[in-house]
Amino acid sequence: MKFDLMKKAAVFSVLFSTVAMGTIIYLSAGKGAGQGEGGHIFRQNTPTAGEQRQGRDSGQPTPEPEVKEGDITFVLGDSNTSYLCIPLPAACQAEDIAIENHYMERELNVLINSGEKKFYLENGVSGNREGINWGRFEIDGNRVRLRFQLKGIFEYHTILEGNTLYVGFVSPRELYDKIVVIDPACGGMNGGNTAGGLEEKEINLKIAEKLKEKLDKTDIKAYYTRMDDVNPEEDARAALANETRADMYICIQTDASEDISLYGTSASYNGDFFIPGFGSRELAELLAQEVVGATRGKLAEVYQAEAEEYTLRQITIPAAAVKVGCLSNKQEAILLQREEYQEKIADGIYNAIVKAYGSLG
Repeated sequence: MKFDLMKKAAVFSVLFSTVAMGTIIYLSAGKGAGQGEGGHIFRQNTPTAGEQRQGRDSGQPTPEPEVKEGDITFVLGDSNTSYLCIPLPAACQAEDIAIENHYMERELNVLINSGEKKFYLENGVSGNREGINWGRFEIDGNRVRLRFQLKGIFEYHTILEGNTLYVGFVSPRELYDKIVVIDPACGGMNGGNTAGGLEEKEINLKIAEKLKEKLDKTDIKAYYTRMDDVNPEEDARAALANETRADMYICIQTDASEDISLYGTSASYNGDFFIPGFGSRELAELLAQEVVGATRGKLAEVYQAEAEEYTLRQITIPAAAVKVGCLSNKQEAILLQREEYQEKIADGIYNAIVKAYGSLG
């Protein structure tokens, strides 16, 4: 789980040397909004029929847009570079550029405030495109949005030199020693369990938001399957855990039962993949214990995931789902909608993650 010291030194040596080439712009990942008139940048691989049925709400790779008038060519440029080279208008400055990493859709967006459609009709991108399926540009309000569909889940670093933005892609494991995937269950049209006007999807997301605040203050890199009201496909949720090679996957759920007397915290784990040492069962037990301890609640059960828990059973790293309470129990439903109680649940999950890293060594 730890990086090899020499490997890490080499990686950071490369990054340090590239800083001298120009201004490095590290921009935070986020969700963008709005699409408009666009033109094709380049094509590489045509999506499969399955990909064509998926949308941005699904968390699956975005299908290649229909080719429109105004195609521009991917030019050869410097074939020896490891960077994707994006030409910029002459007046473009660092503050005019924003980057959004939509990792659930495997899409990197570059937004340029001073860009015009005409510029990208006449100027193509160049450099290394090995990790890219397709790209296109769109007019997004007063900005140009360059969309690049990636072949996997990547982090990136950028260099601004002259009128060119250089984008380098690296795997998450090349940058981070500690990686967790947090999956707030349900979302979008899938409200999950409901009771008295409460929806599971909202409770799960609020707990994830509070957990994010805590993890953001640590050296743990957390990837989230969703941070708004969308419902990624189950395969996409599992792929995020597997492709980032995360140390653990934690799904946040809210339970319900026909027996309204049932309450308490439970956890399920992926028993299909045996992981020696600290595995899925140990993670589930730790999550349940820590959430119960933080909320001073009741431990219901820890059990192996059943067939309907499809996402959990597709993950090959330590994977568990923590059910933080029962909406069907009136008393517990009252607690679950309280912000201070959600904060305690987030504390419990956070404590479990920290202790898990102690067990993983």
